[in-house]
Amino acid sequence: MERVAIITGTGIYQIPGVHLQSRVVSTPYGDALVQVGQGEEENLVFLTRHGPDHRTPPHKINYRANIKALKMLGVTRILATNAVGSINPVLPPGSLAVLSDFIDFTSGRQSTFFDGGSAGLAHTDMHDVYCPALRQALLAQAPAFGLSLVPEAVYVCTNGPRFETPAEIRMYGRLGADVVGMTGVPEAPLARELEMHYAAVAFSINWAAGVAGQAIEIDRQGLEALTPRLLDLFLQVLRLPLSADCPCTRSVMVMHPPQTGQGGDIL
Repeated sequence: MERVAIITGTGIYQIPGVHLQSRVVSTPYGDALVQVGQGEEENLVFLTRHGPDHRTPPHKINYRANIKALKMLGVTRILATNAVGSINPVLPPGSLAVLSDFIDFTSGRQSTFFDGGSAGLAHTDMHDVYCPALRQALLAQAPAFGLSLVPEAVYVCTNGPRFETPAEIRMYGRLGADVVGMTGVPEAPLARELEMHYAAVAFSINWAAGVAGQAIEIDRQGLEALTPRLLDLFLQVLRLPLSADCPCTRSVMVMHPPQTGQGGDIL
């Protein structure tokens, strides 16, 4: 059965109206805890990056196990949320943006399935790291849910769990970043390596350090108000057919395939 998935982070730990059953999936990279839909949503898999009680910090999330678990369950399409701080003044707190690119400032994270040796070697095209078909579907369907989505935004990923300094934010802004978060990488490129359709919506919950000339203040009420409509939008988009010509399924150039028994069913 073809499945679809929703991945969430800060502030979103359930999907209202959807009955979910917890399941642990054992992968070559460790165990992943997911929730599988029941009844009419039996093809849905829900994954909270930080865990159901938000105990796992961004730099210790097992991104490879999470994405591999979804692949093993038959997931082909993923929609994700990213809570972010706003760098670009046109994206104030409370804004929603469809991510179009990223800048990676993380370190020490397991960032690829293709580690060489028995894991194989491949190079993955990152021109469209966020699925263009899913991005267009999100933009097309959003007005029906009373949501306004900025069509493009560049996400810079930092290691966390600390917030960034004002000087760092000024640097990221000069490099072209619009929003900053701690979990979007390596999640997005790992999904790309497995040739899955992945798109993400960033919702701003604060101004990044120094942008508004004050200490960071989290807008939790704004997040709570947006969450139900954003999840309903995700469910609707995941019910729609996807273009058969989407480039996501042609993104990996394998140089040396993985050996069987070493996570060799990567693709």
